[in-house]
Amino acid sequence: MSEFKRIPPEQAQALREQGAVVVDIRDPQSYATGHIAGSRHLDNQSVADFIRNADLDAPTVVVCYHGNSSQNAAAYLAGQGFSEVYSLDGGFELWRGIYPAETSQGTSE
Repeated sequence: MSEFKRIPPEQAQALREQGAVVVDIRDPQSYATGHIAGSRHLDNQSVADFIRNADLDAPTVVVCYHGNSSQNAAAYLAGQGFSEVYSLDGGFELWRGIYPAETSQGTSE
């Protein structure tokens, strides 16, 4: 798969329960305020290390605020060789409304 797929929170949650990697591309302050439990914060400084150390075949879900920026990031990861990349439609804002118990606070987990 050289492209990414857009998925709703319910499908992202199912993938997450199966061990998918969840990466959050929002700014560090927003991530620290609240993020999907178990997700990893990615920014321009950390993305190269993430790619270098990643399992390119592991399902990877990209999260932003509302599901727009994550599409560009997901396309980038797909172009870097990730075989199963998803963009979370509705982003963290929609996720938080559906799965409030599945969110965490603080910096990188």
